Amino acid sequence: MQRKKILFVAEAVTLAHVGRPLTLAQGLDDAHHEVHFACADGYDFCFQGVPFQRWRIGSIPSRQFLQALAQGKPVYDEATLQAYVEDDLRLFDEVRPDLVIGDFRLSLSVSARLRRIPYITVSNAYWSPYVRPHYTVPSLPLTRLLPVWLANPLFRLIRPLAFASHAVPLNRVRRRHGLPSLGSDLRRIYTDADQTLYADIPQLFPPLAMPAHHGYLGAVIWAPPMDLPPWWQGLEPGEEGRPLIYVTFGSSGQSQLLPRVLHALSTLPVTVMAATAGNIELGSVPPNAHVAPFLPGDAAARRASLVICNGGSPTSQQALTAGVPVIGIAGNLDQFLNMHGIVAAGAGLLLRADRFKEDALRQAVTHLLGSPQARQAARQLAAAFQACVPQARLQERMRTLLA
Repeated sequence: MQRKKILFVAEAVTLAHVGRPLTLAQGLDDAHHEVHFACADGYDFCFQGVPFQRWRIGSIPSRQFLQALAQGKPVYDEATLQAYVEDDLRLFDEVRPDLVIGDFRLSLSVSARLRRIPYITVSNAYWSPYVRPHYTVPSLPLTRLLPVWLANPLFRLIRPLAFASHAVPLNRVRRRHGLPSLGSDLRRIYTDADQTLYADIPQLFPPLAMPAHHGYLGAVIWAPPMDLPPWWQGLEPGEEGRPLIYVTFGSSGQSQLLPRVLHALSTLPVTVMAATAGNIELGSVPPNAHVAPFLPGDAAARRASLVICNGGSPTSQQALTAGVPVIGIAGNLDQFLNMHGIVAAGAGLLLRADRFKEDALRQAVTHLLGSPQARQAARQLAAAFQACVPQARLQERMRTLLA
């Protein structure tokens, strides 16, 4: 049987949007699939030893992406998305794939249809039109001017209008190419594909009348290849009777908070291992903390009693698949949406990055370390994640489109 060409396309604005499709690509069987992978430069260390061909395409800089999120502005304008479409089409003409799998590459909603190539998108369930969201105002200029209790109802009032403005650029590009509008709901912009797969589980984000071409993929756990720091081997969980806490704000978190988090934890009877993600240079490190630019988050979570992160799905899923509770110090809307599911399940606590207080963090840490209910909730989610195997679910959907 001739191998099918599978092209993965990642929008390299955060490490998560590269690592997730990279993990899925590496799980495909060479005997049946000829795998190609396309993304922008900037994450070359992730591709050490990968067996498939890599292609380079353009993406906006991570800094531009994160600034747009922080200001609540549309991430892409029409000209950028049109350039993406043209880049995609050139790529398709070179690779000639049988199937395209994208992660936050919104232009594939246009380009894959223009070339009539079956298209799977990987997203998160809290962006699904078929999951009931819980909206809290994220860290925005609005929250710097108003108390949260006042900013929250204002945000809920203007949120549909904001989503509509974010949807305009892609709808204009679609119209330019003779494709119908996706409407004013940003969630449809983020999830439009022939098959839409959510890197989540229904226990955290229950479906509401979800159609057959949408489904749950499960947690796609990934850590980049790296050398371990010298202190890793000598660091034992619970050394000297002290709980071990893993701290990272990842590539899309609030790295400037890391020194304050380490200072808050320095007064507690805990041992800390922290990853800076290369985003901040620390002038000093408390005696109870061990720091490295990068750590294997999955292994770090398995060793920890508690994980503190930005609340995004990559690190929180590393924690929950290990049965470990999470504290999410959230900034952008994506992080708030993810943490609402975790908090509702009883497996974590949510703090605001724009209202961060060291005392509040210490109270949250003390509460979760002493909570058998939180540990039990995290273990129950770990079992649910284990039962949801991403590779098997992806290949089932691939067979549907390749038949």
